[in-house]
Amino acid sequence: AERIEAERIEAERVEAERIEAERVEAERVEAERIEAERIEAERIEAERIEAERIEVERIEAEQRAAAEEEAEYAALEAEYAEADRRARATAAVEVSGSSLPEAELGLEVAGPLQDQASSDVPPDAGLSEHDEVSDAVESVVEPDAIEAEPAASAIDPVVSALLVNIAAVEDPDEALDLTDLDPELVDIFVEEAGDLLDHSDGLLAQLRETPDEREPLIGLQRDLHTLKGGARMAGILAIGELGHAMESLLEAVVDQRCELGRDGVPLLERGFDRLHAMATRVGERRAIAMPEALIAEFDARARGESTATPTAAAESGSIPAAAGASPVPTSTPVGTAAVDLAPLSAPISDQLDDEDDIGVRAPQEQVRIRADLLDRLVNYAGEVAIYRARLEQQLGAFRGAIGEMAATNTRMRDQLRRLEMETEAQIVARYQREGEDVEQAFDPLELDRFSNLQQLSRALSESAADQNSLQETLDDLTRQYETLLLQQSRVSSDLQEGLMRTRMVPFDGLLPRLRRVIRQASGELGKQVALKLDGSQGELDRNVLERMTAPLEHMLRNAIAHGLETPAERAQAGKPEEGTVRIAIRREGSEVVLEVGDDGRGLNRAAIRRRGEERGLVTSDAVLSDFALDALILEPGFSTADSVSRLAGRGVGMDVVASEVRQLGGTLDIVSQPGKGTTFILRLPQTLAVTQAVFVKIGETSFAVPIASVRGVGRIARGELVDQHGHPRDAVYPYGGDDYIVHDLGQLVGQGMAKAEGQLQMPVLLIRSGDLHAAVLVDQVIGNREIVVKPVGPQVASMPGIFGATIMGDGRVVVILDIAPLVRRQAALPTGYIAAPVEVVESRPVPLVMVVDDSVTMRKVTGRVLERHNFEVATAKDGIDALERMVDVVPDLMLLDIEMPRMDGYELATHMKADPRLKDVPIVMITSRTGDKHRQRAMDIGVDRYLGKPYQEPELMRNVYELLRIERRHDG
Repeated sequence: AERIEAERIEAERVEAERIEAERVEAERVEAERIEAERIEAERIEAERIEAERIEVERIEAEQRAAAEEEAEYAALEAEYAEADRRARATAAVEVSGSSLPEAELGLEVAGPLQDQASSDVPPDAGLSEHDEVSDAVESVVEPDAIEAEPAASAIDPVVSALLVNIAAVEDPDEALDLTDLDPELVDIFVEEAGDLLDHSDGLLAQLRETPDEREPLIGLQRDLHTLKGGARMAGILAIGELGHAMESLLEAVVDQRCELGRDGVPLLERGFDRLHAMATRVGERRAIAMPEALIAEFDARARGESTATPTAAAESGSIPAAAGASPVPTSTPVGTAAVDLAPLSAPISDQLDDEDDIGVRAPQEQVRIRADLLDRLVNYAGEVAIYRARLEQQLGAFRGAIGEMAATNTRMRDQLRRLEMETEAQIVARYQREGEDVEQAFDPLELDRFSNLQQLSRALSESAADQNSLQETLDDLTRQYETLLLQQSRVSSDLQEGLMRTRMVPFDGLLPRLRRVIRQASGELGKQVALKLDGSQGELDRNVLERMTAPLEHMLRNAIAHGLETPAERAQAGKPEEGTVRIAIRREGSEVVLEVGDDGRGLNRAAIRRRGEERGLVTSDAVLSDFALDALILEPGFSTADSVSRLAGRGVGMDVVASEVRQLGGTLDIVSQPGKGTTFILRLPQTLAVTQAVFVKIGETSFAVPIASVRGVGRIARGELVDQHGHPRDAVYPYGGDDYIVHDLGQLVGQGMAKAEGQLQMPVLLIRSGDLHAAVLVDQVIGNREIVVKPVGPQVASMPGIFGATIMGDGRVVVILDIAPLVRRQAALPTGYIAAPVEVVESRPVPLVMVVDDSVTMRKVTGRVLERHNFEVATAKDGIDALERMVDVVPDLMLLDIEMPRMDGYELATHMKADPRLKDVPIVMITSRTGDKHRQRAMDIGVDRYLGKPYQEPELMRNVYELLRIERRHDG
């Protein structure tokens, strides 16, 4: 007891010492941790203080630099203001020294009043932007001396011609002189100018619709102020001077010192068009001329005058002087109509402050990135999606291997259990036979009287349990990998979607350019045109929008030149003199629908048919629908114009539009009503990088068809494809109220005809493209999935029917078909023409060998042997598995075992020889059954070679090479 007590006391002492040592160690570790945290906190605080100091210094430096730049800009602005003030003073002196003719002023004012108005202005008075000239006139001229001009939406043709004459400036055909310019600053200015002018174009459209609104004027003034400052900073004085003159006019209008008049908005449009043209030429490094006539006109309008009159224009010979032509409507001083003006809100300050500049620029600030870099990022995102699909496929194969491993473990445990039962039975039998008398009280199993065989079987059972545990671990890891891959798939999809949204640009960014096209075309033809927009906030892929810009411009010119009537013709037809061109954009599924229409005379189908007969496109006795007649304008070189002009008559245009739409994978429809107008409906893919596609199979080849051209999927009875004598006939598949002509995809792509073996009905893919309705027979519709479109190069892309290609998860390249050109090419062949049947041979760069064996070891070893000799290997665990795999792919050679579960080698070989698709596949049977009886049965079935296990590698490869040389069609 004493010993036990001593041991207890000693144990308690040791435990207390251990606890104390652990406590001391924990305190030391905690103290070290606290000290390390304190040191780290001090370091972080010091770094933060240093970073703040550096940031403050940087901000101060930036502020100093900004102040210096602002001072320099203000000095430059002051110089220009002083020069402008002197010029205005000189002009005012000239005005005060001589009375202005009535024709120049456009005012019916008595001479004494003019003399009095001029005498009220001292000769040496310096006139600023807010001088008192207009006030002097206002104090003399009675309100009823001039009759205010009525507002009118239409512009006098004489005025329009005068505006064209003023805006006409010949730019020198030479390079831009960059001697005193900074090229980088010029590029920045050109980019900013494009944004400002596009924004101004929208404000101009608002001003034309609501000329009494003040906000568009203020917005235009701000844009011009920013543009003027940027041009002067960049050294582009011509743009700066014109912008300053236009800003001065707008400032005078806002300050109620003058009115725009009904020709004011067209004059502003001419000015902005000229600004845009000059900015474009500067961006192209081409010289620009100073628009002196425009600047003079804007300056005169700001003073309440006009430099352009019908009389002066007629005398100069720029336009014919019409007898009795009325004076040009010009900007009139406020004194003539001040009592009739509605009060406006307080005018903006003369000097725009920094906050205003920030307010203007803030919505336009954005991160700019090169288009080619963005395209590369989108391509990389597509590659990530492809590799993700390959990972998913390989993980699926790994999951299948784990499942096979689980089945093998189950089979092995069952075999070991039976082995243990057998060995235990043998022990008991031997014990009973020997009749051993020792230790009769114990059974031999209870005394563990095991032989070496029993011990090995028990060890095997433990190994099998360990292997099963390892298989479960691998199964858990696989599930985790699948979860991670699913998460990565979601992130990758979000990344790809975000990049695709980055490539999307709003359609309204193209509107300023289209408005300029309409103004130019209508001005040249003397027609009045209004542009109506519907849904212009829709977005398109940047590449799609860029490629459709020129076709859209041509369609607008066509609508003005061919579709819209002249004002006199429209008035005679009971229409408004101003025609309407309408652009509508909307989204339908993965497509963007663009509608371009007009309210003109519609297509002249009689002229179209007459010109079609002249060109030999149609015969005189042919019966054509309106749709077919309308489609003739899409033929190359087709035009109904009687004479060639700058806008029409060459027959080049609509065929280019149709070709561009087809190359983008879209469709073009035409709807025309005589006397009511024509509408072109364009259906375009929303993006070119990623799209949805339907995968189909013909023979052993898979194709992808963009879903934009697919209207549905159906089935057709085989009996409808042949007549009563069993010969092929022209069949029609009704769907959605339309008849779809049946075609065979195999014939369209030059392969064997679709057979759809094992199916009672033939699968059909319903294709619609414009007036084309086709039901295409295929062997199998695999399904729909999202694909990454890859370019195929100009050589392959030039072939009709090839839209592009995509890469599948297993690395296969699948061609993306454009079915419509293939069907049109087939329809153009002579009636009754049947292409000679072509024997379709599946060619592979590397022969595919399928190994069918229930032994995993056999499959792995044989597969590695074949892969070392550069063969592609597919495996199957029994006959049923092999048949399932051969639904998708037919091997070039098969290595086959005899004894397998579910379906043995004899049954599989018999099934293959009875199948037309598989009967020519060479079979090498490798088995442990080497007897003559087994060999003879295999040869009777049609097996090509019979080898025993274990085989010799040289012998196996010799037979493989011999059989593949016999079937050389797969090696090419």
